[in-house]
Amino acid sequence: MATSNDIKNGSVLNLDGNLWSVVEFQHVKPGKGGAFVRTKLKNVLSGKVVDKTFNAGTKVDFETVDRRTMQYLYNDGAGYVFMDPDTFDQVSVSPQVMGSATDYLLENENAIIGSHNGNPIFLELPASVVLEVTYTEPGLQGDRSSGGTKPATLETGKEIQVPLFLEAGTKVKVNTESGDYLGRVND
Repeated sequence: MATSNDIKNGSVLNLDGNLWSVVEFQHVKPGKGGAFVRTKLKNVLSGKVVDKTFNAGTKVDFETVDRRTMQYLYNDGAGYVFMDPDTFDQVSVSPQVMGSATDYLLENENAIIGSHNGNPIFLELPASVVLEVTYTEPGLQGDRSSGGTKPATLETGKEIQVPLFLEAGTKVKVNTESGDYLGRVND
């Protein structure tokens, strides 16, 4: 059995029958007293994030999670269908597991699917994606990047804030964690 000293980012722990993914961890060795591990855990199913501290050497149940890069094919109404590019196996992922990933995922894009006992339990997107702006108010002469922002609708239907000078048809880089505009992408 593993101990709290083996905790790493991305590890999946079984605590009280729930699966928790380690978002952050820090080994702390104070000058006085015993060492401990401070973690930030995310519930794999609900997405709830909590802070938890383990004493050094505490026994912890690690769960085996199969992580595979899969290609998004389509939404069949009941779920989102992904295909393993190596074996061509298809997996349906429920909307609850997808969460906000649907705002950034286009057909034929890759994502990492985490499965436990054959059931998809989480989805990881790249840190940023390139999407096209389908609608935004037209910019005016003199609008600069240091000015304000305006709403823009992306090709996935997600609305984000972009600089005033951007126009419809422009490809932009978007942070998948925060939904922030990161910059223009030139083809």
